[in-house]
Formats: sequence, structure tokens, C-alpha cells
Amino acid sequence: MFHNSDRTYIVAEIGGNFIDFDKGAVLIDQAKECGVDAVKLQTYRADTITSRQAVFDMENTGIISQTELFKKYELSEKMHQKLFQYAKEKGLDIFSTPSHITDVELLEKLDMDLYKIGADDAVNIPFLKTVARLQKPIMLSTGMCTLEEIKEAVNAITEEGNKNIVIMHVVSLYPTEPSYVNLESVRTLQREFPQFTIGYSDHTLGVDSCIFAAVMGAKVIEKHFTYDKNADGPDHRLSATKDEMTTLVNKIRLYEQMRGDGIKRPMGDEVKNRKNNRKSIVCTKGIKEGGIITENDIDIKRPGFGIPPKYREAVIGRRAARDIEEDSIICWSDVK
Repeated sequence: MFHNSDRTYIVAEIGGNFIDFDKGAVLIDQAKECGVDAVKLQTYRADTITSRQAVFDMENTGIISQTELFKKYELSEKMHQKLFQYAKEKGLDIFSTPSHITDVELLEKLDMDLYKIGADDAVNIPFLKTVARLQKPIMLSTGMCTLEEIKEAVNAITEEGNKNIVIMHVVSLYPTEPSYVNLESVRTLQREFPQFTIGYSDHTLGVDSCIFAAVMGAKVIEKHFTYDKNADGPDHRLSATKDEMTTLVNKIRLYEQMRGDGIKRPMGDEVKNRKNNRKSIVCTKGIKEGGIITENDIDIKRPGFGIPPKYREAVIGRRAARDIEEDSIICWSDVK
């Protein structure tokens, strides 16, 4: 799925932002129009992801039973099938985040190419090993993790012979305030895990942090995506709208175009501009053939077709090899 390492892979996370196929299809259609590479779902069952004792206590949810919320947004196997088929027909990659071994079994029926591991399972070593044994790419969320916990998770995956890992910098706050985004962690992960792809999954309001993360070298960008920020559900508020996602994609693609290869050299018509816009040694008054060139006979002006200014001292004191007209460029063939 990451066929071009020079191109940022952009994912629209639509899981949790719809409960019926029509709304899911709208999100897939709009994501396609934005130019993303993939859409992502969340695959869970309320009774396997959480106990009845667990509650959410976050800004985007308030205090609410996790079982109650998950029950509302869980997707049936039939819904998964229809969404996978629809996204593929639209030419988008589609994958999901499983939360239990039974979710993995469902996704394997759909021949999913990539597994996202949510932040809640980043330290669930038995689960990581189970998914790793499938030998498919794993996108590992690192929300709530310390660096040591990330190392443990990566080791658990690689011990199963799976080295196709994308490590995602994530802050599991909904929404994430700018002061907590900590984008420098992208570079920390690049230093600590140079053999793996590093990405960024965003929970801020707006899309600036995604663009900045791409500039800092994140090769995979994931952002929640919605058809309406005011729709019912905990993630709509911190999701990108169609206009925002389009901006995100276009800005990152523009950055990729501007980034270049890092080799400092004249680019495009700069080769022509070197001659037209640089300067040469110019004769300020006519010099007869055989005449000695003095300091008062020359100046430095555009264009750059003649002897470069750095050779000024080497020209002074030499003789003219031909008559040199006033305000003409002096070339090496003009002096002896």
C-alpha cells in the first residue's frame, strides 16, 4: 500500500462518524474527491472491546458508558463487506482497526491488506503478536505510550518475523490542544526507529498539524473525516470537513513538489538565468588591441557571459587581444 516512499500516504479516518451505509458511502465519496489514498474504519463489538465498568471521560464525550457508545457505532459484518467493496470500486484503499481477535477474523474474510493497531492495544502484547503473525503491514498507534512501551510493541511484532511497521505518533486527547501535539516526537521516532516508516495520526481541530508533520518527515498522515462537524457523535468536532481535507491533501502534495531532492544546483531556467542575471567584467571605455587593461578600464555588470568577477585582478595588467569596444563584455579570448 505504501508503493512510493517519497509520497505521503494520506488516510481519512471515517470510523465512528456514521452508523448506516448511506452516510458511510457519502464519506467515501467525499474522501475520494479530496484526493486521499485510503479510508479507515474501526472494527469492534461493544461486548468484546470493553467491560460494562468502563466509562469515557473526555472533552468530546463527557462522562458516558463506553459500552453504550460503542454499541451505537459498531458495524455489522455485512456493513463491512459493503463498505470494503464500495471503497475499492472508488479506487481507494480501505482498512480498519480491530479491537479483538474476533475482529481480526472478520477482517481476514475481507482480505484486508493492512492492520491499524489502536492506541488502546499498543501495549497489548498478545494481540500484537497475533496480528503480526499475519505478516501484513501494521500501522501502530503510539497514543498514551512512552518510548520504552513503543520499543516493547515493536519488538513484539518483529519477533513474529513482521518488519513491515508504520509507527504513528499520536496524542490520545480528543481534541488535542496545540501545546500537546509534540510534533518533535516525529523526529524522535525517526531517530529511534530508522528502519521503519514514521507517520502521524491527528486529533487536533483543523489540519495544520498534519501539514506540519508531513514537512517534518511523517510519511503517513491520518485524520478523522466528517461530512458535518455538528453531526451527532464524539469525533465529528475534531474531524476534517471536505474543504479541510482537500486543503490538507493539496498542501502536502505542494510541499512534496517543492521538497526536491536536496541536491543544491541550478534548477530549470536557472541555467539560463545564470548567464543573463549574473555579472561579468565589462569594458568601460574602448581599449585598442595590445593595450594594457587598467583598473579604470573595467567594471562589473550584467550579463554573465564573460569573465566572472572573481578574476578581476587576473585581468588587470593583461593586454587586449583585439579592439574591445566600450560597454562590451570581456571574454578570455579578448585578453592575452
